[in-house]
Amino acid sequence: MEYSIKKLSQMAGVSARTLRYYDEIGLLMPKRTSSNGYRVYGRREVDLLQQILFFREMGLPLDEIKRIVLSEDFDGEAALENHLASLLAKEEQIQRLIANVERSISAMKGVETMKDEEKFEGFKEKLIVENEEKYGAEIRGKYGEDTVEASNRKFKGMSREQYAEAERLFAKLNEELKAAFLQGDPSGEAAQRVCAIHREWLGYFWDSYSKEAHIGLTQMYVEDERFTAYYDKIAEGCAVFLRDAIQIYCQ
Repeated sequence: MEYSIKKLSQMAGVSARTLRYYDEIGLLMPKRTSSNGYRVYGRREVDLLQQILFFREMGLPLDEIKRIVLSEDFDGEAALENHLASLLAKEEQIQRLIANVERSISAMKGVETMKDEEKFEGFKEKLIVENEEKYGAEIRGKYGEDTVEASNRKFKGMSREQYAEAERLFAKLNEELKAAFLQGDPSGEAAQRVCAIHREWLGYFWDSYSKEAHIGLTQMYVEDERFTAYYDKIAEGCAVFLRDAIQIYCQ
């Protein structure tokens, strides 16, 4: 089955202008161009467009989607399975939030009691789901299923006070990282204090600590453009600086 750009845009719910733009940037090119200059799309392009729209729904930028779907080792079936897992996780998250709201209403009416910690369980689940969507494939590939699941369990078990302390440490980390970066010495006292804060912060999420895992994490900050973009918002080059400082710290 082949489709004109108009038919494909109507079927997929995207504009013809969007499809032309995807062609221009080399993300989704037509199967062929007809003798009168019209774009013609086939089954492969339909399947690829579906993948692109799934990734867009997950919030990935187009350059990242292009890198994924056009890589030599891209597996369309595996990608769909990941999309399904993500959607099921979202569904479960929504059900948890619904249950949390229903219990909160019952508690306000005096029908049942609800601990303060229980009021935030749904929001913790939401953060885990969002983290899985953004970085799940990378961290599971790097550290394994068991390690990630253990980390998620630890996060779910955090008290309100522990979560607040983890947030405070993270803000302190970013603040002191910028100051240390401006000094320009990853082996300096300021940079090594940042490393100690980073390790302490990881303790709220990691089930166990190892130097190798610590180094591997900051190496991922450099290799994965999403992590790099976050740290480089603090100051250009911060991701590399933190990686270098952690390598020295772990010696």
